Amino acid sequence: MREDNDDSRRPTSEWDWQSRYPRFPGRLLDPSTVSVDGIRAFPTVYVPQRLVVSTLRGIDSVLGTLREAARGLGWEVAPDEKFGERIVEEPEGAREDRLARYPWATGPLGVSRLLITVAKDTATAAPDAWTLLQRARALPGTPDLRGVGLDHVLTLDSSLSSNPFHSTNPFHSTNPFHSTNPFHFTNPADSSVDVGAIASYGVQGSGGLQPVAFAGAAPRRRVDDERGSRRPVVGTVDTGCGNHPWLDGIVRTDVGIDGRAIGHVSPADDPEVHPDLVGPLDGAIDADSGHGTFIAGLIHQACPDADIVAWRVVDSDGTIVESDLVATLTDIGTLVQRHASGRADGLALDVLNLSMGYYHETPKDELFDPTMYELLASLGRCGTVVTCSAGNDATERPMFPAAFAPWAGGGNPNPLDPAAVPIVAAGALNPNRSTVALFSNTGPWVSAWAPGAAVVSTMPSFEGGGLPLARTVAGGHTRESIDPDDFRGLFAVWSGTSFAAPLVAGAVAAALDDILADAGASSSPGQSVERAIKAIHEATSIAP
Repeated sequence: MREDNDDSRRPTSEWDWQSRYPRFPGRLLDPSTVSVDGIRAFPTVYVPQRLVVSTLRGIDSVLGTLREAARGLGWEVAPDEKFGERIVEEPEGAREDRLARYPWATGPLGVSRLLITVAKDTATAAPDAWTLLQRARALPGTPDLRGVGLDHVLTLDSSLSSNPFHSTNPFHSTNPFHSTNPFHFTNPADSSVDVGAIASYGVQGSGGLQPVAFAGAAPRRRVDDERGSRRPVVGTVDTGCGNHPWLDGIVRTDVGIDGRAIGHVSPADDPEVHPDLVGPLDGAIDADSGHGTFIAGLIHQACPDADIVAWRVVDSDGTIVESDLVATLTDIGTLVQRHASGRADGLALDVLNLSMGYYHETPKDELFDPTMYELLASLGRCGTVVTCSAGNDATERPMFPAAFAPWAGGGNPNPLDPAAVPIVAAGALNPNRSTVALFSNTGPWVSAWAPGAAVVSTMPSFEGGGLPLARTVAGGHTRESIDPDDFRGLFAVWSGTSFAAPLVAGAVAAALDDILADAGASSSPGQSVERAIKAIHEATSIAP
């Protein structure tokens, strides 16, 4: 690991983040602003007005300490009643097993949120969760704040720079669009790697998002009468899924829990239907509109017989906050737990794909909150394989949740549950399938590799405001050069580890399809785990 190089990096300005994600109130953490003895932090992006508290610890055990620290800053801290507590339904014995890994984790598995506001009749600095957390950690008596953390911002990692001139543009320091990678300042490799070469993957013709004509047949999906077992089920937590002839009737977007939706369901802000939601007057397709449809198409290509469930939780700008993702995972985890216990209101979920990530500010010490890992492990204990993208920053810095995968040689930042299916972290290969894409993150936590550069998949019928270079009419026909953002042909080329992960997910589902029990036959969680580990080995050659 080369994390020590980060101290010399100049953080990207707040303006860079806000220009990339204009609707999102994220803040860039500069570790030099507030320091506490013995705690070494690294840059990340977080929501400044909130803290998340694991229900493994509970709000009551930490609220007094946080309020004491807040008083000295002119702030107040209170539970987010609107968010409430999100808790996974777990079988008996799960809490006792977890106590062996985290003796302080006495509560159920889930998350709560705290809101930070300016105290009444007070004029002071705007609330900042990092400042409050560090002040609380420095209070006398060494307060135990394990389980309390920042509300990190996760991003989809497909947004490689589409501006081929940012490395040669003398004005790039004042150009808010010179980089589409909000984490490039945390990448210890970018000072020695040709950034222009990495950015080339974002250029049309070199792997960047562009329309493409697909001339082959659709993947062949066997009808139910040809099958002797139930279909494998693959879930995605992303931007949803739009209409496409390959996917209609195969992808479900309506799976909720107890009569309520999971994630976003409003059609007005669906990035797979309305591609221009950020700056809607600019005529440009948003950076991650179509991302979920593209991923669903890759899963369908890798495993045509799989059923797909798409939960929409990410906006068209590619952002989601950690607490919202955890809330989604608690609902999904409860559905999976119910199915494992034989309940009719559960969901069989064989694979879950997460093509998103964030960098934690303190990933290698006891301050690192294990809640997200424990949520994913609760799925793994039921036999669900979780595949995660490794990230596009050409760095060894661990990106989470991918870095919850087992590390080669040890060194995991959290103890792993041996009873759970291990998480699979996917890095990206070039089209030759023999070399790693230059943008792909790597490290001892990246456990599988699949094509992720210049891959072809499904897109909604989008037509952006860009125009072809030339157009004319002759012989009764309109003639023009390729329109760079006309996706009415329903297929596209795109690059990113975002797309390596669903190919791994589809390969695991295909392997599971061969070993699933007969339709209607039940299996214990332990048998499901054994089956899942065998499928991972067959699909990726990861040792069981």
